[in-house]
Amino acid sequence: MSDPTAETVIPAPRPVRLPVAGASRVFPVHRIYCVGRNYADHAVEMGHDPDKEPPFFFQKNPDNLLCGAGEMPYPTATADLHHEIELMVALGAGGRDIPTERALTHVYGYAVALDMTRRDLQGDAKKLGRPWEVGKAFEHSAPCGPVVPAARIGHPDRGRIWLDVNGARRQAGDLAQMIWKVPEMIRILSTLFTLQPGDLIMTGTPAGVGPVQRGDRLHGHVAGVGDLEIAIG
Repeated sequence: MSDPTAETVIPAPRPVRLPVAGASRVFPVHRIYCVGRNYADHAVEMGHDPDKEPPFFFQKNPDNLLCGAGEMPYPTATADLHHEIELMVALGAGGRDIPTERALTHVYGYAVALDMTRRDLQGDAKKLGRPWEVGKAFEHSAPCGPVVPAARIGHPDRGRIWLDVNGARRQAGDLAQMIWKVPEMIRILSTLFTLQPGDLIMTGTPAGVGPVQRGDRLHGHVAGVGDLEIAIG
């Protein structure tokens, strides 16, 4: 491994950090894992049978995060940008082969997030059997609110999750409807990767995903965690 104190030959990228609700210190981000089709009604609306699928994961990049309320620029190369409201899990400890019954001890906190998706590019990738990155891991594709410590709110496993676009309800569900619960996701991910402090897990979205346009205003909510509001620029 190279000397971490050595000067870089080009400017080093800035570390990615999320604000922590009610604190002056911030949460450093390592990786972002996303679980696909984790609500049965969303799996059905996307043309899949939730009873026949094991969990699967994809990734976004840490610098895809758009922190806090504000404006998300409409991305390039798409005419079909979709919203997906999600509960995000922030890990305070990592490890491998984490047992389900210990998994929540690795959680630092939770946040409200959006998995914004270039659905047309994702659809093309699916047809060709290619990775999803062009549809999922683009600039500003993960708007996210502050991390709320689990020490303050506990570990939400039920309660409403919803998204309004321009004041009209688009998505509505309950955290209890997740097929794979947070402890199970942590256990399974830890058999595939060595999880690290600072890892984020986006836990899937309920039914009702759909397109947004420039000028739309999005308001998402997760019970017990908080709200996230952004505008599409």
